Amino acid sequence: MNQNPDPQVLSHVQEKIKLITTDEGAIYLVGPIKLPVNLLGETVEFKWYCWLNCDEVTADFERIIAKLSSANLAELQQSSVLVHGDFHDADHALIRFHSICHTGDIFGSRRCDCGYQLKQSMKHIAEHGNGAVFYLANHEGRGIGLFSKALAYILQENGYDTVDANLRLGFVDDSRDYGDAIKVLKALRTKPVTLITNNPRKLDALRKAGLDVEDRVQLWGDVSEYNEKYLKTKIERSGHLNEGEGFCNND
Repeated sequence: MNQNPDPQVLSHVQEKIKLITTDEGAIYLVGPIKLPVNLLGETVEFKWYCWLNCDEVTADFERIIAKLSSANLAELQQSSVLVHGDFHDADHALIRFHSICHTGDIFGSRRCDCGYQLKQSMKHIAEHGNGAVFYLANHEGRGIGLFSKALAYILQENGYDTVDANLRLGFVDDSRDYGDAIKVLKALRTKPVTLITNNPRKLDALRKAGLDVEDRVQLWGDVSEYNEKYLKTKIERSGHLNEGEGFCNND
């Protein structure tokens, strides 16, 4: 049941909400929120943002807040941004578009390198002093979803590589879209960025959207017997960039 928020509650939150219009409706970006993070044994302060896609476009945030309790958002997924330093105005900033990986990011699975890449990206940004990690919640399994990813893992245990497993289940190899993340990035920063990635599709998406990408930082590591085939498939079949001695175990 919809219920109008208490005026005092509204006064606390409405100044933290930003409306970003899209062709399909709107993105409501909430933040920044202080988020001290345990990063490899050290506490590093980030600023956290979260965004919500909605068909309705309105600057009446009271109306949006009133609808939340009946929207059952826990059944859906919302994406996040972790910002460090003066991301808006710093001359040089690192960014990472990180696709959610339930098994790697949460459980620490070594079948992939996702958990390693997430922590290392945060570490690079903290050491650099300015940057942001965009944590993209609808990208599980390169866009096929968690349940389908579980099925793909079964195929991988029976000899299929990551690309063929997706294709045999009726999906494309990679269906991820970066449009919403790019819109949020443009709302938070207009200066050039350096992208932490091995994936040329992410570079292309940023450049096609008119963003100034001044550099790229590759991110390989944590290679093991469990993920070596997965990482080789990224390079040989998905076109991931591997320059110099990048593909090595640099724990």
